[in-house]
Amino acid sequence: MRRTIAATLSAVTLLFGLAACATAPNSAGSSGDVEVGPDAVILDVRTPEEYAGGHLEGAQLLDFNGGEVAAAIPNLDPEAEYFVYCRSGNRSAQAIALLEQAGFSNLTNLGSLDQAAAATGISIVR
Repeated sequence: MRRTIAATLSAVTLLFGLAACATAPNSAGSSGDVEVGPDAVILDVRTPEEYAGGHLEGAQLLDFNGGEVAAAIPNLDPEAEYFVYCRSGNRSAQAIALLEQAGFSNLTNLGSLDQAAAATGISIVR
């Protein structure tokens, strides 16, 4: 009985941890706490319509749903530092997974546009 309860608690803890990783930005939280260096690449993986409605200043649009992230991988520098965001953190997490599979390692999921702006201190251009 104790093992069943312990196993259930472990599973619940793992699920909550995975859910938090899928929606929350990595290393991001309060205003300006993520250092984006001058050579870093900021990727907005939303649709062109979402991008047009507002995006981080200097962000490069690669529409995840349109296949642009996967298509761009051969042309991206695997040694560069990438900061990725979307509407909720879901597509950015998927984009990071694709990049990791391709050998990229310096990746940060900033979550949503608003989370990305708060974490980096970079203005939203509308």
